[in-house]
Amino acid sequence: MRRALVLGTLIVGGLAVSVVAAGFQQVLPPASPRGQPPGEKVAGIEKVKDNLYMITGGGGNTAAFITARGVVVVDTKLAGWGQPILDKIRTVTDKPVTMVINSHTHGDHTGSNEFFGATVETIVQENTKANMEKMDAFKGDKAQFLPRKTFRDKTSVLTGRDRIDLYYFGPGHTNGDVVVVFPALHVAHAGDMFAHKSVPNVDSKNGGSGGAYAQTLAKAVAGIKGVETVIPGHSPLATWADFKEFAAFVKDFTDWTKAQHQAGKTAAEAAAAFAFPAKYTGYAASRQGAVQSAVQAVYDDLGK
Repeated sequence: MRRALVLGTLIVGGLAVSVVAAGFQQVLPPASPRGQPPGEKVAGIEKVKDNLYMITGGGGNTAAFITARGVVVVDTKLAGWGQPILDKIRTVTDKPVTMVINSHTHGDHTGSNEFFGATVETIVQENTKANMEKMDAFKGDKAQFLPRKTFRDKTSVLTGRDRIDLYYFGPGHTNGDVVVVFPALHVAHAGDMFAHKSVPNVDSKNGGSGGAYAQTLAKAVAGIKGVETVIPGHSPLATWADFKEFAAFVKDFTDWTKAQHQAGKTAAEAAAAFAFPAKYTGYAASRQGAVQSAVQAVYDDLGK
């Protein structure tokens, strides 16, 4: 056992890892919902900047941006959370919700689109719409709630201080993840491309890519300017420096995993050998099995 522990320590590209007991991973506590009893739909609200709020609970973090025309909502949480979102919006404005932007396809970010109605303008990246069309929540009579407006690489909506820029840089968590930027406020909503300070979460069934994740984040870091504050997919407010650090971590993790694959390790062996480097303060697995899933996603891409 002592020999195995020594051999299990590896430094690749400056990323130091060491063996941990198989099956053990430090796990982050869930950031949302925050401390609410099971069954209750109680959202929280936090001011990010003037006219921009983060609404927590019930799935992914929701952004509510108060504009001259009305309120733009980014991500609608799980099904049944539309009213709690609206209740929190009503504590800061009486303006109607006029637009919904979904950062990606998952039900904890699109689940309450229906609540806001088919007449509200909904915008997604084109791959996300294709993914949403496969979901039961948008089939049959529910197809009326599918977004009518899509884009490929970049688009902007509204003007002046209300302008919102939407960026797509490539596959990562899914194949349609959008970074939503409020340039006048220097804020971005990163969705689940940056959900937690953890290993990347890849949904290959919806086009996600363990191999491309790091490259996509690097493009986002290089392509987005002027952002200071980041709303993550599922964790507390972060900074642009946190986002850049996450991009660096995902690159290190991907490089390390590729080296494990080249060395002939199975995905299970590689996952058991991984430990979060000390330089990435506050990083931990977001759930049981997260490291195994992240390693497997990189292995799967290497096998294509």
